[in-house]
Amino acid sequence: MVDTEDPSLRIVFAGTPQFAASHLRALLDCPSHQVVAVFTQPDRPAGRGKKLSASPVKLLAADHQLPVHQPLSLKAVEEQQVLASYNADIMVVVAYGLLLPKAVLAIPVYGCINVHASLLPRWRGAAPIQRAIEAGDTETGVTIMQMAEGLDTGDMLRKARCPIEADDDAGSLHDKLAGIGPDALLTVLDEIAQGKIVAEKQDDEQSNYAPKITKQEALINWHEAVKTLVLKIRAFNPFPICYSTISGDRIRIWKGVAVPDQHHNVAPGTIVQTDKSGILVKTGEGCLLITVLQLPGKRPLHAGEVLNAHADLFSPGTVMGT
Repeated sequence: MVDTEDPSLRIVFAGTPQFAASHLRALLDCPSHQVVAVFTQPDRPAGRGKKLSASPVKLLAADHQLPVHQPLSLKAVEEQQVLASYNADIMVVVAYGLLLPKAVLAIPVYGCINVHASLLPRWRGAAPIQRAIEAGDTETGVTIMQMAEGLDTGDMLRKARCPIEADDDAGSLHDKLAGIGPDALLTVLDEIAQGKIVAEKQDDEQSNYAPKITKQEALINWHEAVKTLVLKIRAFNPFPICYSTISGDRIRIWKGVAVPDQHHNVAPGTIVQTDKSGILVKTGEGCLLITVLQLPGKRPLHAGEVLNAHADLFSPGTVMGT
């Protein structure tokens, strides 16, 4: 239990990607509380050589000589005993990637809190950043919540809001949320330590779900409206990146702009114009101006650069998706 004369918290941190590392760094820089251990995902093969790679959270924890644990699961009693051995006041979970059993939620004095990258109860689930952009939302944020057994259903402790700009993609929005989340987290920890925290129930009727992004979703359907396609291109950048095909070659589309339709009698997927500004493709409603794309085995380039070397591949009248 926290000493009211010294309201500092012993924290076990659980997280894996860079988004989580941003929050761990804030905790390590905070003199008010102490991170006593870190849990993160096991090292995974990464890169072309498929060499085992440590998570950003593990690398940061190692730099600060913190104990690091990488269990495959927290269901085993042995792993739960390891967690309990740290006598933590609270467990902070940020994009950890493992489910926490009910028994784990009860181990720390104040339970487990989670930093979720949406304004709950909207976008519960694995891909809240991408789904918010894909849906055309104009605002999102982070929610600090008390973890419960359900998926992102716990009581809300604090929210921090962030506009979604017209040029935001999932990468830029990720970075914005990683910037505002740590301050919200530190405020919540201080309020818990001081006994001032106020929790708010989620309204389940206002909730929706953000399922994990699949590579199959990234295939462009040219019969969809250009507005829908532009949102999808932004939502799936930097992963998995939307794509189409020309003569069997996969063309990855990194950026595109909606253009009013002036080509009414053209089949969706047809390239109608090319110039240094981009490659104009007919969609089910409107046209998509592809401005940044990537050919197989190449790096992403502005469309003008691609056309300088491969104009024949994108000649007007060519149909994409074939």
